[in-house]
Amino acid sequence: MQSSLLGFAAIMALMVLRVPIAIAMAIVGFVGLALLRSWDASLVSVLSVIKSTGFSYTLSVIPLFILMGNFTARAGMANELFSLARTFLGHRRGGIAMATIGACAGFGAICGSSIATTATMAKVAYPSMRQLGYSDRLAAGTIASGGTLGILIPPSTVLVIYGIMTETSIGKLFAAGILPGLLVTVMLCLAVAWVARRDPQAAPASERIDWPGRLRALRGIWGVVLLFAVVMGGIYGGLFTAAEGAGFGAFGAFLFALGRRTLSWTLFKQVMNESTRTTAMLFTILIGALIFGNFMNFTGAPDQLKDFVQQFSIHPLAVVAAICVIYILLSSVMEELSMILLTVPVFFPLIVQLGFDPHWFGILIVMVVMIGMISPPVGMNLFVLNSLLPHVPVRTVFAGVMPFLGALILSLAILMLFPSITTVLLRWLG
Repeated sequence: MQSSLLGFAAIMALMVLRVPIAIAMAIVGFVGLALLRSWDASLVSVLSVIKSTGFSYTLSVIPLFILMGNFTARAGMANELFSLARTFLGHRRGGIAMATIGACAGFGAICGSSIATTATMAKVAYPSMRQLGYSDRLAAGTIASGGTLGILIPPSTVLVIYGIMTETSIGKLFAAGILPGLLVTVMLCLAVAWVARRDPQAAPASERIDWPGRLRALRGIWGVVLLFAVVMGGIYGGLFTAAEGAGFGAFGAFLFALGRRTLSWTLFKQVMNESTRTTAMLFTILIGALIFGNFMNFTGAPDQLKDFVQQFSIHPLAVVAAICVIYILLSSVMEELSMILLTVPVFFPLIVQLGFDPHWFGILIVMVVMIGMISPPVGMNLFVLNSLLPHVPVRTVFAGVMPFLGALILSLAILMLFPSITTVLLRWLG
C-alpha cells in the first residue's frame, strides 16, 4: 500500500509541475514497476501496453463513435431536435430551456460526447433563448448541464473506455445507461422549472405551436431516429458488435452530412483532423493509465484496499457512497477522464468483491464525471461554453449551473439507492 500511495503522490507532484496527466501516469508507472521488479521487465511491460492498445480491435469503437459525433454535428441534426422539443415545450414558462435539455438528450444519443453536445447546443439553442429574453445565467446553466447527457445516453465514449478497462460488455453498459439518461433528463427539466418559478422573468414562455406544426417537426427528426435505430438496434439485435455498430453509425452520419450538402471538402478535412486529435488524446491518456494500472496491480493495492475495508463492519453501500464523494472531490481539481482512468483499477476490484453490479457502478462513474463536467473551477463544459459565448462572464456561467449541479447530485443519490433503475433493462434484454 505504501508503494501505491507514493505513486499517487508522485503523479500529483508531476501535475503540479504542469506535466500532462497521461505522461505523469506513464512515468510513474514505468519507474515504479522498474524499482519493484527491473528496468527490463518494466520496459517490456510498457511496450506490450502500447502495442496491445494501438492494435486493439475493441478500441476501434472510440474513433468511430467520435467520427460519428462530428459528422452528426455537421449534418445539422441538433437543429431538428431542438425544433421538435421547442414545438412541444416552448409555450411553457422555461419551456425553451427544457427543450434545450431534451435536444441535448437526443443529440447525445447520436453523438456520445459531452463537449460536442455542449458546443453544438450553444450555437443552436442560446440565440433562441436570448431572443425570448432568457437570462444569461439560466441559458448558460441549461446548455452546460444538458451537454453532460452526451456521455450518459448511449453511445458514450466514457462507457466504452470503462467497459474496456474493466472487461465489461459495452453493449450492456449502453443498455444500462438508457433509463438513467431519461431520469437525469427529467431531473434537469425540473431544475429549469424550479428556476423559472423562483424568477419568472428569467424564463419567459414562447408562443404555442399547433399540432400540424408539431407533426412537421416530428417528421423532421427521421434521420436521428434512423441513425440511432440502426446503431443501437443492430447492437442489441445481435446483428453486429459495438465496434461494427460504431462503423455503421460513422458511415451513416457521413451519408447524412453529405446528402444534406453540409459537408464540403474543407469541412470533411476539419472533421477528420478533429477526430484524429481527439482519438490521439484519448489513446495517450488510456495508455498512460494502463501503464500506471500495471504498476498498481503489482503493488497489490486493490487487494490491500479490499482487506482494509473488510476489517470494518461498514455497509457496502456506504463504501460506494464514500467512493463517489472521493470522485466528486477529485473532479474539482482534476480532468474527469484522467481521474477515472487513474482510479478505476483501484476501486473496481473492491466493487466486484462487495457484490455490486459492474454495469451499475459504471453508470455511477459516468454520473460523477457529469458532475465534474459542470463543477467549478475546472468543469470542462463551463470553459467550452465560455469560449463559445465570450460575452457571458465566467461567474455567470458558474452561478447558472448551481441548480443543475444539485439535480445531478440528487440523480446520483437516486441511482445509488435504487440500482434496479440501471439493471432492469439488462434483465429484460437477457
